[in-house]
Amino acid sequence: MTVEQQARGTTDGGTGAAVRRRSRRDEILEIAVGLFAARGYHGVSMDDIGAAAGVTGPALYHHFAGKEAMLVAALIPVSEGLLAGGRERSAGHPDDPRGVLESLIDFHVDFALANPAVIALHLHELDRLPDEPRRRIRRLQRLYVEEWVTVLTALHPGLPDGEARVLAHAAFGLMNSTPFLGGEVDRRRRAELLRIATLAALLAPT
Repeated sequence: MTVEQQARGTTDGGTGAAVRRRSRRDEILEIAVGLFAARGYHGVSMDDIGAAAGVTGPALYHHFAGKEAMLVAALIPVSEGLLAGGRERSAGHPDDPRGVLESLIDFHVDFALANPAVIALHLHELDRLPDEPRRRIRRLQRLYVEEWVTVLTALHPGLPDGEARVLAHAAFGLMNSTPFLGGEVDRRRRAELLRIATLAALLAPT
């Protein structure tokens, strides 16, 4: 299950019909995200998405008003899920900034390996969104960055917040490289390498 699916949670009250509807919507969204990441937002039409999902136009519009709604549905829950997960990891190691950092890295690496297409959308398509959802995503991202700034300044006394943000964004660049990694290294080893490299970079003397 991807982070965006986890963030949405369940609201069906246990009914099988609602579960099926949600699952079909998630399936269509996953297909759309993959197409957007591979071809670019403007390189994909609703007809393309419908054909890939095996549904007709009216059925597709039953789930989403259009491509823009799909992009919003893909990106906002991811940002919400990252912030919630980051806060949970930060709270899990009171008075242990090294433990918090390792937990945050584990969390983000797992996310990055599970969601390469979503990362590609964030990198290349965020500006396609209208002002309101784009501002909301940017705010969620800033709050997530601050979780990292807090632990980095605790690990490196005297490190200014601005420099800690530089380090945090550099770490994200490393971990978010997953859309560009080949499959010649198995997933578990890729995760291990990303964790080692990110931890070493953030623990280096500043």
